[in-house]
Formats: sequence, structure tokens, C-alpha cells
Amino acid sequence: MGRIKGILFDKDGTLVDFQATWFAIGEELAMRAAGGSRPRAEALLMEAGYDFEHHRFVADSVFAAGTNADIVALWYPELSAAERQPMVTEFDTLTAIEGAAKSVPLPGIREALAELHGIGLRLGVATNDSTGGAERTLAALGVSQLFDAAYGYDAVANPKPAPDIVHAFADLTGLKVSEIAMVGDNRHDLEMARAGGVGLAVGVLSGTGTRETLSPLADVVLDSVADLPTLLAQRATA
Repeated sequence: MGRIKGILFDKDGTLVDFQATWFAIGEELAMRAAGGSRPRAEALLMEAGYDFEHHRFVADSVFAAGTNADIVALWYPELSAAERQPMVTEFDTLTAIEGAAKSVPLPGIREALAELHGIGLRLGVATNDSTGGAERTLAALGVSQLFDAAYGYDAVANPKPAPDIVHAFADLTGLKVSEIAMVGDNRHDLEMARAGGVGLAVGVLSGTGTRETLSPLADVVLDSVADLPTLLAQRATA
């Protein structure tokens, strides 16, 4: 596999179909924040990055790339960090349970992950969801056994786009950061890759990002993680 010996994957939009999985969950969060008012909930969803005209989340929006803490801060700007914390905890719990229960895997993901694991690559998840949410989703998809670790925003001091998860994964696996690839569908993923000095930054078009938003930061842009085994095989023989 050349220099690449481990891979960090974003979760939503990279392993999981973001649009199919998260609209209903986002709607429920917004309804709670809006006190049951649907017009207010729709306004909150738009503020967080949902495009009702095209029925999708906008690339790099707060909902597409941020943490639950970011969403709560956006929707409750008048509250202090301490006052927002109970809502963050509530959102973390709800998204962990519902995100796993409603998770829709992207086509070919299970097969690609099994192939990558089978050739000895160390695999991890780097998400701005909670760690518990990531672990529940991997279990729901039936791929937990393929991963060394899942890192949520609450597993490190500084979540994406900071490089903390890259360093944590390198420490866990004993790999150099230059031996790690980062794969994701948003600029946050690739900004983390660049900040962490990974050996390969891969953008995928299976989530909210576009070729235009990803290309400036990516070494390569693929349609999906399903294309990753072929890419790495080609790099190994180049």
C-alpha cells in the first residue's frame, strides 16, 4: 500500500448516507429547540444549513460539519456555555441512539472496509458526532470489528478541523502521521488532514461536499469510499 498503513474515515456522508440518515433527526432536534413550533423549527434548520428547496444539507454547514455543541450554540446564542451544556448532553444522547437506528450505509461501504481491513490497514473513525454515536453506528452497520477506534468530538480536546484525532490515532496505532490517510466529504475533514500532516487526503462526493469545495484541499477526490481499495492498489504499484 505504499506509505499508507492506516485510514481515518469521517462517518456521516463518508460511510453513512448523510441525507437519508440525518434529516429526520435534525428535524426532531429543531422541533425540540423550537418548543414544538414547526415554522420556528424550519427556520432553525435553515440556519444550521438545510436547503429546503433542494432537500439537502449544505456543504460545510454547521449541521453537516459541526458538533452538537456548535448546533446548540447556534440555536441558543443567548445562553452561556454552562447553560447550554444540558442541551448538548440531550442532543448527544438523541443523536447517538437515533443516528445508529436510522443509519443508512452508502453502497459498497461494508465490502470496501472489509477489503481494506483484510489487507492489514488500521482503520479508525474521525467524526464531529459524539464518540458514543460513532460506536453505536459502527455496531449498527456490522463493521465495529474492522476498526481500531472511533473518535468523536468529545474524545479529544479540539475536534475537527483541529488535528487532535490524527495524533490520537497515530499514538494508538504506532503509525507515523505520514502513513495515515484521511477520507471525508467536508472541508473540515480535509482541513484536519492538512493540519495533521497525513500522507493522503481523500475527498469523497458521497456526502454534502462537492468537487469544487473539496478539490483545493484534497490530494484526490473519489465518488465514494467504495473506490478507495482500487486507488490504494494503484498507488502501491505506481
